[in-house]
Amino acid sequence: MELWGGIECTVNRVGDQYFSQLERSGHASRPEDLEAVAALGVRALRYPVLWERTAPDGLEHADWRWPDERLARLRGLGVAPIAGLVHHGSGPRHTSLVDPQFPAKLAAYAAAVAQRYPWLELYTPVNEPLTTARFSALYGVWFPHLRDERAFKDALLNQCRATALAMREIRRVNPQARLVQTDDLGKTYSTPAMAWHAEHLNHRRWLGWDLLCGRVTRDHPLWEWLTGRCGAHAGELLWFADHPCPPDIVGVNYYITSERYLDENEHNYPEPYRGGYEGRRFADIETARCLAHPTGGLQVLLREAWERYRLPLAVTEAHIDAPRDDQLRWLAGLWRACERAREAGADMRAFTVWALFGSFDWNCLVQEQRGYYEPGAFDVRGPRPRPTAIGGLMRELAAGELPHHPVLSSPGWWIRSETRHFCPPVAERFCEDEVEAVLSTNTRPILIAGGTGTLGNAFARICAERGLSHKLLCRAELDIADPASIESALERYQPWAIINAAGYVRVDQAEHDAERCFRENTHGPAALARSCARHGVRLATFSSDLVFDGRQRDPYVEDDRVAPLNVYGRSKAQAEQRVLELHPGALVVRTSAFFGPWDQFNYITQLLRALREGREFLAAHDTTVSPTYVPDLVNGCLDLLIDEESGLWHLANSGAVTWGQLALRAAELAQADRRTLRLCRSEELGLPAPRPAFSALASPRTPLLPPLEDALRRYMLHTQPVHLRR
Repeated sequence: MELWGGIECTVNRVGDQYFSQLERSGHASRPEDLEAVAALGVRALRYPVLWERTAPDGLEHADWRWPDERLARLRGLGVAPIAGLVHHGSGPRHTSLVDPQFPAKLAAYAAAVAQRYPWLELYTPVNEPLTTARFSALYGVWFPHLRDERAFKDALLNQCRATALAMREIRRVNPQARLVQTDDLGKTYSTPAMAWHAEHLNHRRWLGWDLLCGRVTRDHPLWEWLTGRCGAHAGELLWFADHPCPPDIVGVNYYITSERYLDENEHNYPEPYRGGYEGRRFADIETARCLAHPTGGLQVLLREAWERYRLPLAVTEAHIDAPRDDQLRWLAGLWRACERAREAGADMRAFTVWALFGSFDWNCLVQEQRGYYEPGAFDVRGPRPRPTAIGGLMRELAAGELPHHPVLSSPGWWIRSETRHFCPPVAERFCEDEVEAVLSTNTRPILIAGGTGTLGNAFARICAERGLSHKLLCRAELDIADPASIESALERYQPWAIINAAGYVRVDQAEHDAERCFRENTHGPAALARSCARHGVRLATFSSDLVFDGRQRDPYVEDDRVAPLNVYGRSKAQAEQRVLELHPGALVVRTSAFFGPWDQFNYITQLLRALREGREFLAAHDTTVSPTYVPDLVNGCLDLLIDEESGLWHLANSGAVTWGQLALRAAELAQADRRTLRLCRSEELGLPAPRPAFSALASPRTPLLPPLEDALRRYMLHTQPVHLRR
């Protein structure tokens, strides 16, 4: 089974706006990305030669420079392009999915592509025709924004006819050209009362492939619906039976949202999942969010596709929006499902890791540019794409090796977590096939030092939520400044990583307790680094914005010179240097001004408590920081640790504010009475340890954490009962 890759290239139209994933990911201007893709071991790459981008004003004005360079580069790298001509798009402005001329116009473009690149063998003229017809003509999400079954029929038939005509033109040039026809392959389950609609949807999911295979004749289960409610003429349906264009490879796209459950008891489900059809009200929800027992998943669907068509199969999109560990579990699990389908007799040709450079705003179906990003094998939020652990998994799969990452020893949230349910769990079991939950026998845990502290407990909480095997150790179990204690813990637990959340945190007391401060903050991390390097164990440890003197007025980045003003800052600055000297593979995270939902002593919680109780609260208006939401910090650190990142990283929620501005905004969001909040100069606080007037953090590497405003809103949601108005 080959490993393929894919680059998210949607150019969907919303009104008169086009949203281009290629532009947003930056791949449009980075041809050197293709060398990085080839290094992952992919044999073929789903790649855009998009009609909207190449010939938006007609073929006579086509600009082939972009595909000329990229396709030649792929050919030289030995990676076969799977040319996509329309990807969740509707073509240039002079046409649309419901334009009767859409098929002929796309066929003309396909002919021009084939003539220019006669060596191309793999094509997807239209990606996901059924899915695109649903979103554009049945749900009104994308252009032409229609909500009508007749329009849905027109959009689907136009795309399928365009595919058949395009392949005819392509094969005039290259008779060996093959069609890789993609679509989302889901399945719908239901209560007995909703079985009528589930049956309809389970017939409809095949409709695009059925049309191309010439299967839609008068005895097709959807014939009456198509010629009745959808207004199809017999001739336009039977055209496909007379001009079959079966896929050479049936491309199955599979997501966590692909399998659905219908329930007439809509009151049991959150409002966004409630809807209706033909006057009947019901809930329509992902099975992972409601079923107590998982379905058979992709393996069952592949078996059904194989039994239906007996054509070669490939998974052509596989991705989940999740933390890195669950992304790895999802991909490894689907790869194993493909292997099992192959072992059972299905002709499985390939598995595609989708969105190698990530995707933007699919959480709102790319109707807006909100900036929501889901990384892939690379994270593109920095100056250049940063490889993630997904790339390492891909290289293992391409080499025929068993995935070994320790995070694979726990199941993904769609199987594991009790919090996955958005409703009372449905107890009925719909499939006896069992999903392979654990994909690695490497059960080594993460050790978390600092069991009595805020950060250590936050790591333990989030590791548990993410299904990461871990041990939270107090000082009696792991004294980070005692080499013998470290060696004992390493021997006992055999961890794959240590997170040092221990340390001396009392900045002002450190001025008179330097020996203890340096023991915990400098000597301890250095001892951990020495032992972890010797045993090949990953290490993450923490530093502070207080390593800077505050003389500059732009946010500090990782390469800026350190010049601490106090004992605490000096202990952290020395720790950074020693840790990276002793263990160059260590991850050292500088952060600032914690606040979080589980700590009753952080700045914002104390502020809101004081305001609620009518006590005066002083907030310095002349000291600028980068407040950091602890859950974001922990999740970002875990992703970096899993990605095997190293060196200095700045992690803080983007946005520099004074303590006074932070207090005002937090009070406003909590709707708190601000009469007892007083802005002051930092000198009035009487703090013994000098602090930099400006210590905001930024990073040119990869800004992993969301904006501060977003973090503050989530903090308020998680701690709402504490912040009721007086």
